[in-house]
Amino acid sequence: MITALVQFNLSTPLTGNEVEEDFANLAPRLREVPGLIRKYFLVSEDGRMAGGVYLWESKAAAERLYTDDFKKSIIERYGSEPSVTYFESPVVVDNLVGEIIKDW
Repeated sequence: MITALVQFNLSTPLTGNEVEEDFANLAPRLREVPGLIRKYFLVSEDGRMAGGVYLWESKAAAERLYTDDFKKSIIERYGSEPSVTYFESPVVVDNLVGEIIKDW
């Protein structure tokens, strides 16, 4: 499994309600993304940076999302280009569903 950390600065700081509404509107589109296991939407405490933590089946699946069009949509919506950092995720502990997921 691969975890991708996507981060971008916000041209205008967002409040908690603005962020929640915006992210809630985007969330349903991610339900059908091939290879995406989970996504956490993120916003910094001061509302100046946002992004997401994505858990993927593979790096290839992640790279199919993070295209130039993806980057362009972030720039248009939030005013800055996102950075994407990849991490190997050999084990995931999910206390909500009571599972330990291994990547082998």
